[in-house]
Amino acid sequence: MSETLLTFFKEYREWAIPVSILLNVIIAILGIVPSVFLTAANLLFFGFWNGTLISFIGEAAGAAISFLLYRKGFKKVSRQKLEGYPRVVRLLEAKGKEAFILIFSLRLLPFVPSGLVTFAGAIGAVSAYVFVAASSIGKVPALLLEAYSVYNVTEWNTEGKIILGVVAAIGIYVIVKKRRS
Repeated sequence: MSETLLTFFKEYREWAIPVSILLNVIIAILGIVPSVFLTAANLLFFGFWNGTLISFIGEAAGAAISFLLYRKGFKKVSRQKLEGYPRVVRLLEAKGKEAFILIFSLRLLPFVPSGLVTFAGAIGAVSAYVFVAASSIGKVPALLLEAYSVYNVTEWNTEGKIILGVVAAIGIYVIVKKRRS
């Protein structure tokens, strides 16, 4: 997928940034598609810092737009689907500073799906301003870690090999643990 994007970016340079941001918005709205392939394409095409910045803008815009769409369309959805995530359930009733801290902390945790945080915020009591601010600030460290990892893996240097090895080991551990359960 990254190769296809790189080819498009090279052929249509003037559209590369808007398309990248639009794809991030679409990924955020879908809520289940990982953005790592888009981050990789951005880093390879725009360079580390510019690619990270473009990914950040796209992810922040995607979170804001999907929040507004989810709020409009799913505000009345029951909490049953979120009961497996106690912090997310707390987010439904949180407002102001408490909501900000919860959203920020959930964005920092890599194992909490981004779409789930957006969905919970949208059907909860948090204001759009607090959600967008906390979500955007919380995405910075997570995106920097993702960009650093993706960059080193695509460069196939020592750090990239270590990162890939650790991710593979964690993946194998999770699969083996699930099969034993």
